[in-house]
Amino acid sequence: MKIKKGDKVVVIAGKDKGKIGEVVAAMPKAGRVIVEGVNMVIKHQKPTPNMQQGGRIEKEASIDASNVMIYSEKDKQGVRVGYKMENGKKVRVSKKSGEILG
Repeated sequence: MKIKKGDKVVVIAGKDKGKIGEVVAAMPKAGRVIVEGVNMVIKHQKPTPNMQQGGRIEKEASIDASNVMIYSEKDKQGVRVGYKMENGKKVRVSKKSGEILG
């Protein structure tokens, strides 16, 4: 999976298409990611000793990694990712502009 925690991504499919956010968590084995502010769901939470107030909590749910693309600040859009060797290290680069991605 070419998407990692902390990457800025744009959603390319689904109800949140076009939204840009940061990856909060990546689950490579499941092929899913959690993006900040995307795919919000309501979870009903019971009161616990730690959290006295119960109720409805809005939180992000995971989406399939194939529905997001890494966002390039230079190109101002989602880009495909390739790899190249630089100083003996493998780095991710934009296939569109060649920009090195975090």
